[in-house]
Parts: sequence; C-alpha cells; structure tokens
Amino acid sequence: MLSVQQVSGGYSGEAILKDISFQVEQGELFGVLGPNGSGKTTLLKMISGILPFQQGEILIRGKRLQEYGIKQLAQMVAVHSQHSSQSFSYTVKETVSLGRYAHQKGWFQTWSKEDEDIVQRVMDQTGISSFQNKNIQELSGGEKQRVFLAQALAQKPEILLLDEPTNHLDLSYQKELLDLLKLWTTENGLTVISIFHDLNLAGLYCDRLLLLEKGTININHIPNEVLREDRIRDVYHTKIQKHPHPKVAAPQMVLLPEVNRGTKVIEINETMLHVSNEFIDLRSPSPLRTMSSGVVGSGTGWHQSFVNRHVSKDYNCDDHRVEMASFLKSKGFEPSETVGMMTAVWLEDVAYQLLEQNNFSIFVVVTAGVGNAVDASKSEQHSLQLTPGTINTWIFVNGELTEEAFIQSIMTATEAKVKAMHDLMVLDEVTGTIATGTSTDSILIAASQTGKLLDFAGTITPLGKLISKAVYQCTTKAIQKSQQRKKT
Repeated sequence: MLSVQQVSGGYSGEAILKDISFQVEQGELFGVLGPNGSGKTTLLKMISGILPFQQGEILIRGKRLQEYGIKQLAQMVAVHSQHSSQSFSYTVKETVSLGRYAHQKGWFQTWSKEDEDIVQRVMDQTGISSFQNKNIQELSGGEKQRVFLAQALAQKPEILLLDEPTNHLDLSYQKELLDLLKLWTTENGLTVISIFHDLNLAGLYCDRLLLLEKGTININHIPNEVLREDRIRDVYHTKIQKHPHPKVAAPQMVLLPEVNRGTKVIEINETMLHVSNEFIDLRSPSPLRTMSSGVVGSGTGWHQSFVNRHVSKDYNCDDHRVEMASFLKSKGFEPSETVGMMTAVWLEDVAYQLLEQNNFSIFVVVTAGVGNAVDASKSEQHSLQLTPGTINTWIFVNGELTEEAFIQSIMTATEAKVKAMHDLMVLDEVTGTIATGTSTDSILIAASQTGKLLDFAGTITPLGKLISKAVYQCTTKAIQKSQQRKKT
C-alpha cells in the first residue's frame, strides 16, 4: 500500500529525517513513536504531500507520490492533524461534509444520497451526531477533535494519517476512537498510520510500530519487540518498566517515578501482628508488593493490610468476595488496600517465625488444619466442596523481589508445606494416602521492595532456604496445635 524508500528531508534544507525506509500493508494500523523532535510529524507531512522531501521516494500503490494530482491524492489519503482548526463558522455537519469534496464531480458540485449516508454514518461512529447542527466554534477541544476525524473518515480514503488522534479526548473516547479505527482496518481494509505519544495505546492497538530517534529509524517491528525496557529507556531517557496487559496479548509500559521513600528499610516482624478470635491482621507501615490467592486482593498488587478471618465450617454466601469486603470495611480496613483470607481453624493456633540472613529477613505466618486434607495426585476421587481455606500461609519478605522470585517463593513454600504434611503423616481421608495440602489452601507473598535485591527464591537460594525452613516449621507447629486441640 505505502512504500517509503530512503527518504530524507525537512525544512529550509535541513535534513530532519535521514534515510527513512519502511512499508505499510493494506489494513494495517501502523504506529509512529519517538520523543519530541524525532521527526514524527515531519514524516506524516511528507507522506501526505504537504512537505516535499529532498531525497528518496514515497510510493502509494506502486505510484510515485508526485504523480498524483491534488484531488487524486485526496481520494487516496486523508490527514487528521492534532492542530486541526476551523476559522469559519460552519456547523459540525458542514465541517464533516467538506470531507466529501474530493469525490464531487463536474463544474457544479452535487450532493448525492451516498454523500449524505457517508456523512451521517461517520458522525454516528465518532459520536458527534447529537450536535451536528451546532456551530463548531462552540465545541470543546475533544469534540472538535472528533469532528475533524469524522471529516477525514468522510473522505473515504485508503490511507488515513493521524497525528496524535487521542489528544484532548477523555479515556472513554480514546478507547472508542481506537476501537473504531481498528475495526475499519480489519473490516474495510483502511490503512492507518498514526503518531502516538502514549506508548500503551500504541502497544494495545497497533500491528507494527516504527520508533524514530533523532530523525532516523531505531526499529520497525511488532509492538512486543519495539516496546522493550532497555530500548525505551535509551530512546526516551526515562525509567520505565514493561508489563503484559492483563487481558490481551499486548505490551504495556509503566513509568517509574523518582519517589523518595527514604533510606529506611522496612522490616515486617511479629510486633505488627495482632491475633484475636475473630481475625489475625498485620498492618505494614507502607504498601507491600503482593502476590496472593486471597478472597480479597488476589493476584498481584500493592497492599498495606493483611487479614486472616475466622469463619465457621459451614460458612456459605452468595458472593463471598462482596461479603468479605463488607466485613473488612466494618473492621476499619480498606478492601482495595487489603489482602483478605478466610479460615475455619482456630486462630489462636497460629504459628509464626522471623528468620534473618545476609541483610534481609522473612516473617512467616501460618494457620493450619487438616480436616479437608487432599492428596493432589488422587484429587479426582474427591467431589467439589468449597470450604473456607484451611492452611493459609503468609510470607513477608524484607527485601526486593524480582517477578521470578515471587513465583519461585510460592513454589518453594508449597514444597515445604507438602514435606511438613508428609512428615506428620497427614492422610487424605478419602484415599487413605498421605495428603499434599487441603482443598482450599491459600498463600500470600508480600515484599517490602526495599533493601537487598533477591533475584531468586528456589529451594537452595538464600531466600529459598529461609522460606523452606520457616514454612516447614510453622506449618508443622500449626498442624500439631490443631491436632492437639481435637484430642482435647
């Protein structure tokens, strides 16, 4: 569809762009990235024919850009600039209708039913139909942005050039606009080339990305390759971290602000733990990075409060998450900042331990009972019964964990728990074999993310050794307390 071949040029003879070459296929949503001054807008002006280039060629459907007449080019390429303006007092509909000019024929321009249908359709799609008779001068910046986009779409181009199309748009309209553009590329074969300042929107919607740096191409590739931490740090000169989108296969970048949390290293220990018959709680002086299977606060996040609540064995609720959140609020905890778990065991049988080594430490808290113990290798013999969590394990790490270390911590803790149950000869009552856990065990890993960096948490690493020892000993002690209670 579009081929840019060794293009160089700029303004007043100054070569802002140098030796730019890339191709865009029909139906692609192609994003152009780069810091301010890297040549993004200059590139779009050259592709649109507004700005001549000094060297190279730009081809549209194999034909040189210079060979297109003005009206021919307008039928092929539409441009939407973030600086679009309207100096005349036109209505919204009149402004959008200007996009049909390139398709008018003859000396006396005629307005056809097709023209009207197209204008009405693009106004509906961009959400401006409700104010189509309003004077454009009365609109907000975001509303004007949508009007000029509708004008460009009314042109029915094969290539749509966009310079920061989401500028001035609120969150919902950003999504609606980009969803619409993506739909047009897939269903109508529209080719979209758009400048993005928002790396996350580019990563979420674009098929490919072109990253410019000081007028040259740094990389032209799929989003996952372009949006690499080291590359974006080098080009944009800022601290950034890459994360996968939670719902779709798209890379997302997060800024790392220079937040001064002070030089004091946070240490979670037994002085912060409070035990009652109703719940166990621990409040951290600052939020901790967490990975958990809690009823509230599950998955990954940042949390400051941790609650292990006692409920009866026959606890049943239509929506246990909502009920748990309500309980936390009634006790003065903010659910969005809390990891909340449930257990049917007596909380006074809790076991906890602080272990230290080489400038870091861990604090482990375990409540355990084995009334619904299960051998995982024979779990198919059990029926599904969602009872409150029986072995709940909290591991607080006074140190900085990598993503890898978080996952390894869960693996190591699970291995230590299984070994404790094996040594205590805890049986699965259904199969008569040694159990590996209970049917509703829950776990929490929480790290201060201050102090010593801990890259790994496998069983023979320094962190893994502490987790293995503390989880094994606490699980053993908690189960023994529970078993002793049953005997008495």
